Amino acid sequence: MPWKETNPMDQRIRFIHDLESNLFSVSELCHQYGISRKTGYKWLQRHEDDGVQGLADRPHTPDSCPHRIDSETASRILVLRRKHPSWGPRKLIAVLSEREPGLDWPAASTTGDLLRTNGLVVPRRRRPRRTQSGGATTPVVAPNQVWAADYKGQFRLGSSDYCYPLTITDQYSRYLLLCKGLPSTEHEGGRAGFERAFREFGLPDAIHTDNGTPFASTALRRLSRLSVWWIHLDIRPELSRPAHPQDNGRHERMHRTLKAETTRPPASNFWTQQIRFERFRADYNEIRPHEALGQKPPASLYKTSPRPYPRKLPPIDYPGHYEVRRVSRNGGIRWHSDWVNISHVLAEEFVGLEETDDGVWSVYFGSLLLGRFDLRDPLRRIIGGHVN
Repeated sequence: MPWKETNPMDQRIRFIHDLESNLFSVSELCHQYGISRKTGYKWLQRHEDDGVQGLADRPHTPDSCPHRIDSETASRILVLRRKHPSWGPRKLIAVLSEREPGLDWPAASTTGDLLRTNGLVVPRRRRPRRTQSGGATTPVVAPNQVWAADYKGQFRLGSSDYCYPLTITDQYSRYLLLCKGLPSTEHEGGRAGFERAFREFGLPDAIHTDNGTPFASTALRRLSRLSVWWIHLDIRPELSRPAHPQDNGRHERMHRTLKAETTRPPASNFWTQQIRFERFRADYNEIRPHEALGQKPPASLYKTSPRPYPRKLPPIDYPGHYEVRRVSRNGGIRWHSDWVNISHVLAEEFVGLEETDDGVWSVYFGSLLLGRFDLRDPLRRIIGGHVN
């Protein structure tokens, strides 16, 4: 005769039956069935409340969960995420809370779980955290104190032409002032882009760039034709340290977002690519919240400069005690009967010289110290000069 199999439901029924026989105490039966008295009283109470059906297993899922997102809220989050694939949970909730502040939106962690469940999160390799150093030499506490500029890495359009996007941002508000696709990094295209930004937003106090063309050169103090123009406008050029892109980290971070949202895949030609850039710029400035700005968009903090772009390029004035010389087309000046080489970049410009020690003269272009030369040096070499 085979053994009779029992299941937990049968055991509970027998337990209640034995208890109702009044032959055993609760403690004795619990010991006999190998359960605690707390468990025994639990099943006794369920039997008194619901009869035999109360002895069946109940689902362990809670009746309510404070972290659960209702279907309507989840749908709104997913729609916004699909429209902005690069936005994380914090940005999504910040924008939705701004649009509908009366609704109870979930936490960022819960939103992240929702995105992962719906396959909207691509796992990324964790990168080691690097210590940031360098940066602009000017403390940034207001709009237009420092602008940052760079060319995002070139890429090929569908037409096989190379596109070099010139980008300019305000370092205080992260406002994207310009994103213009150009066929090269030559001076003319760069100057036209900056002139457009100056006309629309006014002049900054300084512009921070890397050491590439057309921002810098191998000339004295790394001056380029572009930076000479800025100095005429009373804009101070600031340069990152060579091979240190983290010195312009805020701008580089914007480039990563720009690349992801406008160049994958690239457009067919310059015109359609520029449309993408302008749409990105409007979205980046007006809608996309920035974590470093307290989840506010850059447009909420940016204001145009009180310094307008002048119609005529102003001359550079020097203090009255300076000796002023005009740089020849050969890139030098005459100092008494001697020749002092300056730079071809400053050809036809005026430089100021100030005697700072006996026979030692400092050479300035505007407020920028180019270096010093000593009359006792027969070669009249300009040396020194602080480089940002």
